[in-house]
Amino acid sequence: MTENQNNNSQMPKRRSGNGKIIATAAIVGVVGGLIGGGVSYYAADQMNSASVNNSAAQTSVSSSSSKVSQKSAKTSGTMTTAYNDVKGAVVSVINLKRQSSASSTDSLYNSLFGDDEGGSSKKKGKLETYSEGSGVVYMKSNGKGYIVTNNHVISGSDAVQVQLANGKTVSAKVVGKDSTTDLAVLSIDAKYVTQTAEFGDSKSLQAGQTVIAVGSPLGSEYASTVTQGIVSAPARTIETSSGNQQTVIQTDAAINPGNSGGALVNSAGQVIGINSMKLAQSSDGTSVEGMGFAIPSNEVVTIVNELVKKGKITRPQLGVRVVALNGIPEAYRSRLKIKSNLKNGIYVASVNKSGSAARAGMKSGDVITAVDGKKVDDVASLHSILYSHKVGDTVNVTVNRNGKNVSLKVKLEGN
Repeated sequence: MTENQNNNSQMPKRRSGNGKIIATAAIVGVVGGLIGGGVSYYAADQMNSASVNNSAAQTSVSSSSSKVSQKSAKTSGTMTTAYNDVKGAVVSVINLKRQSSASSTDSLYNSLFGDDEGGSSKKKGKLETYSEGSGVVYMKSNGKGYIVTNNHVISGSDAVQVQLANGKTVSAKVVGKDSTTDLAVLSIDAKYVTQTAEFGDSKSLQAGQTVIAVGSPLGSEYASTVTQGIVSAPARTIETSSGNQQTVIQTDAAINPGNSGGALVNSAGQVIGINSMKLAQSSDGTSVEGMGFAIPSNEVVTIVNELVKKGKITRPQLGVRVVALNGIPEAYRSRLKIKSNLKNGIYVASVNKSGSAARAGMKSGDVITAVDGKKVDDVASLHSILYSHKVGDTVNVTVNRNGKNVSLKVKLEGN
């Protein structure tokens, strides 16, 4: 199943007996590393001991005959420059929640008779770290620094903090959030911003292209962690755990709890996606590795601009369920009952009977090839065109039906 990073990408905390928050996943990781290091050290020690008797033979090699090239060490990493272009802009996002300070007697009273102080005990409770994720500083404007992250990273928070790349922790304000795309925008005082990241064109991505993921796996303790992989699919349409369809970038760069909201970066040092979720296991329970997903930068830019402007997203829509043809392997077309021979376009899987598309004559099995004369190949490009309109606007939709193009006028409805 595809799991939203609500369980996979944030770093949940548990409370110890004395009230302290313990990051269990982080502790396990450290212990495992120490055990592995101990085994390696023991093997090396045995090898060194065995080689003592042969030390005389080894002394014939002059210590000056081997040199370390400083130049090669600095230039060997092909993605180092790309990492340096964004590392100062990637931050840790800390979700804080208030813990109730009421006694057990007070809690019993409140459960029986209600809190006559309107929940004041919770309001007075101490803020504690609930979970951690990542974020990207993408703009500095009007005295503020703007950060994009995932909505689920800050969901349910009573306050939000941001730990910068230099280790300084500052308060952040939620500017706007959108659960459908799982994006949110935070703001901090511009004086704390030392670097902003640049968005690249996610439409230009190709399968096999090298990318890096930068974020805070397991929380701020491992901030600015970078992992490398390739683009497995530039535009994969998936259904999220919340039931929404979303076109995402699939990559095999390691995505771990805490990476949510972090940057997926191309070799030019541009952010081409916001890491959001991973596939942890298949529907039959088989464990899955190397399948992470990021929200394409082109869609991110559209959403964050709207969130900064209005604080929320009101979406015009057609009233259909769709899937991009170019993300479906040939072998699965018959299983999904796709009869069209087209390689590109948006396949209409179902039409809302009471929706505007149905009233305009759109049918299940149609393939949307253009909207307002603009070619559409994936769901993100369709959204981009639709979101440039307002609810109530009429758009010209070209569909391919049984090999013939049909033009429909669809009045956009609200979500």
